[in-house]
Amino acid sequence: MGSKAEWWKGAVVYQIYPRSFRDTNGDGIGDLKGIEEKLDHVAGLGADAIWLSPFYPSPNKDFGYDVSDYCDVAPEMGTLADFDRLVKETHKRGMKLIVDQVLAHTSEQHQWFQESQLSADNAKSDWYVWADAKEDGTVPNNWLSAFGGPAWSWNPVRRQYYHHKFLKSQPKLNFHNEEVVDACMNVLRFWLDRGVDGFRLDVANAYLHDARLTDNPPLPMEKRTFMDWAHAPRLQQHIHDANMPENEWAMKRVRAVMEEYDERLAFGEFSERQEMLGLYAGGLERLHTGYTFHFLEDWSFEPPVFREYYEDLLAPLADLFPCVTFSNHDIVRPVTRWGGGQGDDALAKLALTILVALKGTVLMYQGEELGLPEVDLDRKDIKDPVGDLYFPWVKGRDGCRTPMPWESGAEGAGFTTGTPWLPIPDYHKVRAADVQAGDMNSVLAHARQIVALRKAHPALKFGDIRFLDTEGKVLAFTREAEGEKLLCVFNLGAEAARYALLDGAGETVFALGEVKREGEALSLGSRSGAILKA
Repeated sequence: MGSKAEWWKGAVVYQIYPRSFRDTNGDGIGDLKGIEEKLDHVAGLGADAIWLSPFYPSPNKDFGYDVSDYCDVAPEMGTLADFDRLVKETHKRGMKLIVDQVLAHTSEQHQWFQESQLSADNAKSDWYVWADAKEDGTVPNNWLSAFGGPAWSWNPVRRQYYHHKFLKSQPKLNFHNEEVVDACMNVLRFWLDRGVDGFRLDVANAYLHDARLTDNPPLPMEKRTFMDWAHAPRLQQHIHDANMPENEWAMKRVRAVMEEYDERLAFGEFSERQEMLGLYAGGLERLHTGYTFHFLEDWSFEPPVFREYYEDLLAPLADLFPCVTFSNHDIVRPVTRWGGGQGDDALAKLALTILVALKGTVLMYQGEELGLPEVDLDRKDIKDPVGDLYFPWVKGRDGCRTPMPWESGAEGAGFTTGTPWLPIPDYHKVRAADVQAGDMNSVLAHARQIVALRKAHPALKFGDIRFLDTEGKVLAFTREAEGEKLLCVFNLGAEAARYALLDGAGETVFALGEVKREGEALSLGSRSGAILKA
């Protein structure tokens, strides 16, 4: 069991995308007062902590992930006084408050970049990654932006290129400059001093780059999947513009700041080269924990996907207690991704049950507790630059960012009295929180039940995990801690299945769907599962 300082181990962290949670002033954009208004919903779910996506001032080219001021609140979302009150009200309900930090890059409108771009000899000239053009004017190397095209843009004043791993409006900070690192660490202290309990670090794998600007090598042909061919930047191995072993140093700098305060958490997003996870997180010096995109990019919903992650990647990392997540603000919602189209409550309940049964600190994205599917948007509604780049073949991230439906009968679904910044479809309104709150068979009621189940069983919250051999669509593993051992068995398929029980399998602790004990076997209906004493 974790100590008080390790409150995050096995916790359930609820991610809020502020623009889409609750709008209190009718402008169609969520705000901090709206989050405060709905804190009881999150607390009622059983969440231990809330993680807020960015709420800082931003031109919103990447909707908050292009920060123009690290130490303030976007006017459309409120004020620092609103934030301070939100911290207080969150803590009053026994929950922690974690905020996103985007330290790998800023907005081009940040005052640091505004100064840096003016000359090659000003006080902040080296705060970003600048490089000369090749003799023929072309870009310094072959690095590609995650949002398409070269990861370099020309500045005619400095007569140099600047590097941006994402949009050209998101220039990359230079973590080889100690002044930059010190400034970023002071940003962390600013929010820690206001009472936040920790940070989720955006693209934490990309703080440091190769100062020699070495070309990235190609991804070998035999390793290229459909996902790689879908996006040109994935056809190169990002080992020089990010994911470097030296990046461990930056993680240690963050952890050192966290150690200046009591009971704080820093966890990272590692979206590329998941094998670097153990170098960046775990132990006493690196980030406390982190997550990869292993489950987030999975479209197959097959048992080996779960087993491979824990046995191949996590098993050797003895000092890392992981995060586990199926959903966030960047990824097609799991109900749709795993075959549920515009809604499948049985699949939603199964996915949530597996999520809380797996080992790790659970990261649950807003709407997941309602079983919300991905929204299929029209071209006129697309706001995300990724959707703008590839529409109609890929519609970007807006489909998982649409506003929360709170009231099924309200014009703005209880999210806003105005026009929501993204549309709310009818198939979300029928799954609104007010409808589900009064239905004991709803996805929301199920989510509350299984979160409570996790809290009641140390084996589910902290326990070791061991996967068992199965056939077909059956996923089975044990969880064990503090003298308690549980057997978790799930049928991921739409067809019925059977599972031969281990010797000594005891009473059923929890059952989902059609599950029958038939002698020494379990009969499992479609999208069903059970947790038993082992």
